[in-house]
Amino acid sequence: MKHSVKKIAAVHDLSGCGRVSLNVVIPILTEMGLQVCPLPTAILSSHTQYPDFSFLDLTEQMSLFVKQWKKLGLKFDAIYTGYLGSPKQAEIVEELINTFHVNDDQITITDPVLGDNGKLYKALDTEMIATMRRLIRKANVITPNLTELCLLLGIPYEQYMPIETLKKNLKTISEMGPDIVIVTSIHEKGDNKKTYVVAYDKSAGQFWKVSANYLPAHYPGTGDAFTSVITGALLQGDSLPMALDRAVQFIQMGMRATFGYEYDNREGILVERVLKTLDAPVQINSYELL
Repeated sequence: MKHSVKKIAAVHDLSGCGRVSLNVVIPILTEMGLQVCPLPTAILSSHTQYPDFSFLDLTEQMSLFVKQWKKLGLKFDAIYTGYLGSPKQAEIVEELINTFHVNDDQITITDPVLGDNGKLYKALDTEMIATMRRLIRKANVITPNLTELCLLLGIPYEQYMPIETLKKNLKTISEMGPDIVIVTSIHEKGDNKKTYVVAYDKSAGQFWKVSANYLPAHYPGTGDAFTSVITGALLQGDSLPMALDRAVQFIQMGMRATFGYEYDNREGILVERVLKTLDAPVQINSYELL
C-alpha cells in the first residue's frame, strides 16, 4: 500500500538551540510535503559548536524505536541518516535499514558526517571511519563533503582536488555500494568566488556539477539542510541534476538571507525566511554535465 504522503525515517540528533540536524530536517521535508518520523540519536541543549552544552545519549532508546516501529508495521519510503556518535549507533542504523528497506522503491540517504576542512571531528576516531565505510554500502545516495570523501577512501586530503582526480574518486567510492555520490565543499584553485557540488550517477555513468557564489561566512547546519532538500527532491521525483540545483539554490538563498545581519552565526541560516522557496519552480538551472 502506497502512502498518501511519503514517509521518511530520519536518524539525527536534536538540539535545543541552533538550526542543525532535526531542527532543519523536519521543517524542510515537511514543507516539501513529506512526513518525517524522527529517530533521535541524542538531545543537546545546543549543538556542539557552542562552548558548553548538555548532552543526553539516546543510543539505548534507538534500539527500542526500531523494535516498536517493527511491531507497529511501519513502512518508510526513505531512510535518511545524519551524524552518528558511535559505532553502536551505526550498528542500530544498519538494523533499521535491514528491517525497513525491503524493496527497490525505497531509498536510503546517508550523510556520512566525519569531518571538515581536512580534519576528522574531535568527537570521532578512526573506528568511526571504518564503521561509516560499512554503512555507506547500504545507502543509495551519500553526500560527503570533500574531507569525508578522502577519509572514507583513506587518501590524503587535497583542498583543490583536480576534477579528473575527483571523478576517479567518485567512481571508486560508488563501487563500495551507493548508486549516487554527491560531494560538497569543492573549490577550484585560483577561483575564490565560487564553490561547487559534484555528483556521480553510477547507473547513468554521468557526472554533474553545480556552482554557487562563495560567501565568506560559516553557518552550522547547512550540510543538514542541503541533504534534506536532496532527499525531498528525489522523493518528489526530481532528476539528480534538478535535485542538486534545488539544494544548492536553497542553501545559497538561506545564506544570503542571513549574511549581513549582526547575528550569531552559530544559530545557522535563517531557514524560516526561505522555506517557501521550496514550493517555487526553479527559475534558472545552473547544473552542467561533466
